[in-house]
Amino acid sequence: MKLKYLYLFLSILGICYTWYYNIQYFNTVENANLIGFFQDAQQNFAGKSFGADLTVVVFTFFAFMIPESLRLKIKYWWVLIPFTFLIAIAFTFPLFLYMRENALEKSMNEA
Repeated sequence: MKLKYLYLFLSILGICYTWYYNIQYFNTVENANLIGFFQDAQQNFAGKSFGADLTVVVFTFFAFMIPESLRLKIKYWWVLIPFTFLIAIAFTFPLFLYMRENALEKSMNEA
């Protein structure tokens, strides 16, 4: 099995796994909205720890993704930036790795 298919699977898992819980949240909270979601995520030190962890992961991902995308001339890489915040980094990071593998395969076939 090619590694890119594992990345694609992980991307799909990332959107399903995170959004399962997001939907559970929005279905169980009165007056659910995005501001309330972030406020609830910061209610205790465990939530703050996850938030701090994800912030560092997101910045590290962007520091790697942007130059690598430009170097490999990956099309539509920039959509991953808003998708990271609107969907989940659990979706966009493996999706980027899938896109990267495709670009690497393409460059190897052209050489």
